[in-house]
Amino acid sequence: MLKIDMHTHILPSEMPNWTNKFGYGDFVWLNQSQNNPGSVDMMKGGQFFRTVEENCWNPEVRIEEYKEFNTQVQVVCTVPVMFSYWSKPQDCLELSRFLNDHIAELQDRYPKNYVGLGTIPMQDTELAIQEMRRLKEELKMPGIQIGSNINDMNLSDPQFFPIFEEAERLGLAIMIHPWEMMGFSSMEKYWLPWLVGMPAETSRAMCSLIFGGVLERLPNLRVLLSHAGGSFIPTIGRIEHGFNCRPDLVAIDNKRNPREYLGNFWTDCITHDIDLLKYILKVQGSEKVCLGTDYPFPLGDLEIGKFIEDSDLPKEDVENIFCNSILSWLDLDKERFL
Repeated sequence: MLKIDMHTHILPSEMPNWTNKFGYGDFVWLNQSQNNPGSVDMMKGGQFFRTVEENCWNPEVRIEEYKEFNTQVQVVCTVPVMFSYWSKPQDCLELSRFLNDHIAELQDRYPKNYVGLGTIPMQDTELAIQEMRRLKEELKMPGIQIGSNINDMNLSDPQFFPIFEEAERLGLAIMIHPWEMMGFSSMEKYWLPWLVGMPAETSRAMCSLIFGGVLERLPNLRVLLSHAGGSFIPTIGRIEHGFNCRPDLVAIDNKRNPREYLGNFWTDCITHDIDLLKYILKVQGSEKVCLGTDYPFPLGDLEIGKFIEDSDLPKEDVENIFCNSILSWLDLDKERFL
């Protein structure tokens, strides 16, 4: 059975010190680790941010690690902290192009092992569309990864609609990844931004797309929510009840019940909980649930779907999760990887 991991992150092995290059800001760049030989420190401006190991940038190491779990294909995208939506648009475009060129080169060099998702300067509609066209027409990427909010603006903001409209026209899939979690500074203890904020951010993004009428106006837009949809699907009952009991507050721009959108978008399977995954499969259908891991980061499913293989899920559902749903979301042919 072909296994494709559609949610993985990668960085180039080297990149400029963007803060020095642009002369401002806390851009993320890489510096050889002084404490861990063979590792690299991600620096945010002049401050240490996180240490990453070789599997964050070495394509050969990644392929070997994936072999252990019988997984051939990785869909790769940048680490969300690289989005840099807060920066000057032209600088963000330059950074995005640098990251996209690296991923495109990886996709070209290992066509049986890597598929790329690009990043775009979402804070500037014209530049974002410009880079999307380059991704599709020149770099031959099937999709993009975007954040759950853009400088604290919801994805329903009118300035983003032309970006989504162009993505639908180009046939580019969209993966929404939580970042810049709301309330971050007030709950840093206990890793709460990652445990509480990330699931809420993903629900924020989907509720914005639904209530803002984006998905209603663009029915062919292929959207995937990372981390199994965050808290959106588990709290759909509350979301629907709010829609029904306070339409004056909720159903302002879209009169359609939010529950009706279940099965109209994709999610990955990162639940770490087979019972929750079974619920998501029940309401979404296995055709809209994809194998994803968040590799190589520790909060991800670093056994690459083992909890699914060890479950009692029907073979048809497993095959959909491991392969068919991802090919459908990205509009790719299975023969490409055989």
